[in-house]
Amino acid sequence: MQPSDRPSAPQYDERLTAPGQWWFLAALLGLSGGLVLMPLGAVPMLGGVIAAGALASICVSSYGSARIRVVAGSLVAGDARIPVEALGEPEVLDAREARAWRTHKADPRAFMLLRSYIPGALRVEVTDPSDPTPYVYLSTRDPEALAGALMRAREAAVRG
Repeated sequence: MQPSDRPSAPQYDERLTAPGQWWFLAALLGLSGGLVLMPLGAVPMLGGVIAAGALASICVSSYGSARIRVVAGSLVAGDARIPVEALGEPEVLDAREARAWRTHKADPRAFMLLRSYIPGALRVEVTDPSDPTPYVYLSTRDPEALAGALMRAREAAVRG
């Protein structure tokens, strides 16, 4: 039995990490905190660098900590856990279509886990009649792999 054959092993796992430029900006914010306190002396300046850098790093890290997983017959995206039986066919979106679904095609009732720095996305209709959510929109760096994992998980749920 391979690890992906076990029901509890993730069939897909992605962390939507922030890009490197954001970490560079966090470092610059730390330096800015030190420059603001520089007239007060070396110790306050060092404290400003540490405090501003830590705060900026925490913000970048928490924003980039969102995860998308397909595990145990469910799609787990951020705080949402959706059984694969309640999902329709996944639709892989290229950068242009993903932008359209984030803007003028978007439905305010949809569940959206989006990151503007990730161009690709996956849209999956919610087929559960008791759920008012029309679809799930997920920013992902590999929408084809996520779509494949959802299809395999749904097939396994139907068989099993």
